This record gives sequence, C-alpha cells and structure tokens, in this order.
Amino acid sequence: MTSLWRNLQYVSWLVSDTSKGLAGALFGFAIPLIALIVTNDPAQAGIIGAAGTAVRVTLTLFGGVLADRHRRITLMVLGGSIGVALSAAFTALALGDALTFSTLLVIDVLLAARSGLFDVAGESALKDIVAPDTMGRAQAANQARDAALQLAGGPIGGALLVAGGWLVGAVMTLCHLVSAVSAAIIPRLRGADAGTGPAEPVDGVATGVETGGDAASSSKPNALREIREGFAWLFSRPDLRGVLLILTIINLGINTVMTTIVYSLQQTGHSPAVIGLISAGMGATMLVGALLATPLVSRIGAGVLMVAGLVALSIGSAATLFVHEPLWIVLVMAIPGLTLAPLNAAMGGYFMVATPSELMGRASSASGVFAMGAMPLAPLIAGFGLTWFGRGGTILLGAGLCAIAALMAVTNRGLRSLPAEAGWAAHARQFENASVPASVL
Repeated sequence: MTSLWRNLQYVSWLVSDTSKGLAGALFGFAIPLIALIVTNDPAQAGIIGAAGTAVRVTLTLFGGVLADRHRRITLMVLGGSIGVALSAAFTALALGDALTFSTLLVIDVLLAARSGLFDVAGESALKDIVAPDTMGRAQAANQARDAALQLAGGPIGGALLVAGGWLVGAVMTLCHLVSAVSAAIIPRLRGADAGTGPAEPVDGVATGVETGGDAASSSKPNALREIREGFAWLFSRPDLRGVLLILTIINLGINTVMTTIVYSLQQTGHSPAVIGLISAGMGATMLVGALLATPLVSRIGAGVLMVAGLVALSIGSAATLFVHEPLWIVLVMAIPGLTLAPLNAAMGGYFMVATPSELMGRASSASGVFAMGAMPLAPLIAGFGLTWFGRGGTILLGAGLCAIAALMAVTNRGLRSLPAEAGWAAHARQFENASVPASVL
C-alpha cells in the first residue's frame, strides 16, 4: 500500500492548506461576534455574513476557471500573499478603532473574494499530488485537520478576541504567510518522494500541479463557456448530480441552526470565549469521527455514509430546540459531529477520483456553488429570524431543511449505491465516456 506521508508534496500542501484554513476559521469565528459587538444588531451582522458568502460563492466559479487555466501552485502562493495584505489591513483597522458596519462589510467581502478566486486552486492541486489509491486516506486526513481547526479555532478565536480584534488579524496575517511559503516550496519537493504521486513529470513540471488543465488551450479562452462546461460535466454524471440539491439544502439548514445559536448566545450575554467552546466541542467530536474515517471509507459505501450522516444531522439540529446552554448544545450535536468527517471524506474522495484533472477546478467550483449557493441566506435567516420569530422558530426552520435533505438522500438510489474506497475508480469509469464535454476532448 502506498504511503501517503512519504509524499512530501502532499505534506507541504497540507501545511499550506491548514494554515490558510486556520486563518479562515479565526476570521469566520470572529467576524460575526465583532459585528454584533459593533452594531448590537443581529440583522446587520447577518447582512455582513450574507454579503461575504454571496461574493465567495459567485467568485468560486471564476476561481475554478483560473485553476484549470493557470499554474495551481502559483495561484496558491498568490492567494496566500493577498491574504497577508488583507489580514494586515484588518489588523490596522482594529488597532485604529475603525471597525464599523461599513469597514467590516468591506473587509469581509474582500477576504471572501480572495477565498473564492484562489481556494479552488489548492483543492484542485490535490488531485495531481495524491495518487488515486491514497485519495480516501488523504481526504480522511484532511477531515481530521478540519476537525482540529474547528476544535482549536473557537477557543483560540475567543481568547484572541478578548485581547482585541487586532490580535485576530495579526495571527491571520501570520497564517496566510505560512500558507504562501509552504505552497511555494511544493515544486521543489518533486522527486523527493518518487513513486508516490499520480502524475508523470513533463519537462520537469508535474502535470496539473503546475500547469492546471488544458481545456482552454485549443481555442480562445471564454470564462463563461468554461464555467458551463464544469456544470455540464457535473450534471452528466448520474453518480454525482443527485447529491447537488441535497448539499444545497443541508448546508442551508445546518448553517441556519448553528448561526442562530451563536447569535442568540451573544445576545443573551455569553462571552466569545464561552461561545468558542461550542466550536471546540464540535471540533472534538469531528476529530474522533475523522480518526474513524479511514477504516470506514475503506469498508462502507460512500452513499451509506452520506445517508447516515444526513439523518444524524437532522436529528441533532432538531434537538437543539430543547437546549440552551453551550455544554448541552455540544452534547446533542456530538453524534452528528462524529458522522461529518466520514461523510465528507467519502464524498470528497469519490469526487476527486471521478473528476478528470483538466476539469478539476471547474467541477469543484460547480459543486461548491451547490454546496454554498444558499448559504448567504443562513446569516440573514438567523439575523432576521431572531428578531421576528425568536430562537425556537428560526431553529425549527433550519431543522426542517435538514430533515428534507435527509429524506432526499434516503430515497436517492444512485446516491445509496456509491461504493467503498476500493470500488471508486471502477464505479466512476462507468460514466466516463458520456460525461466529458466535447470541447475538453
């Protein structure tokens, strides 16, 4: 069995992506609380969150085109460098006591734009760094990393925010710097782990990792056409298209529930440090789930894992109606938290194996639009819902959406038939000939 950790390019990629992820986790935790502190208005905080998410979702489509046209590692370095500049600007605004509704809105939108345009490149590069027979393990490791970030992000963000928003910005600046530097050294590690990567070097440059795809090389570049190709490929795949609407609904539902909980806790006087404990508790359960993800994805079908995870999420989100203290919220969401990492590792791993490298960026961004497309509504629903309907009514709406997604998954035969890791490549090959857009062939 190929060793994932001998692949030094993957290790360097993981350091880069983890550093970027920590910066995002800190800002994602801090910005709603800072907005609530500055405005004392859940609706205005919801507008800031919605605007940033909408910009990120929209620009993710163009980020996918960039990832397939240009050198993906270069885009990772550029994205990290822009993150350094924007995080430093946020730090300066915080130090100058210049954080207002308007400045928070602008900085949130700019950081969201950076994420939308450049994060797809990092996700797409993984396809060319990691061999297919280690993709499930790579996705499981990534899920463990994400769980650790959630575990650490809340307490760290809460502690930093107690000292001041400027300290959150300073740590974000450092994280983006580490991300850019780690990405820059990935090409230098080529050959240090011979035999572990999937791509053969071409003129000393690893295919895909450095060049991206060649979809636009045979004709004049057209971003809108290339975006359509990503959606066309995704919709042509019976093994993947059934998941799209389910992702949209479940992400809107669970984010509505969790955002409502955060806003209501802040409005009832809980400190950022206490609120951070919820994120830490969810991260702890996700980390345990991530440790189980590797054996689970190799033994249990990806479809079964997804169905089980969605059912658990719907039950957990409904249970939050009856608990109000942070500890009890963590406890009722513990079982759903355990299922998230195996679910994401299975679906993410299968998607990576099934998607051609030349379409990886656009297919990822198209999938991301469905995963995040309705998420700008979550902070708006939470903010205005708390004002109009209260905590219970808003959570009930989110929990209802989760239940709808779970029901759709249970009744989707194509989704349920997705196999375990060893069968991913063979299962995906059944749909290859009819799924590649003509302009890519």
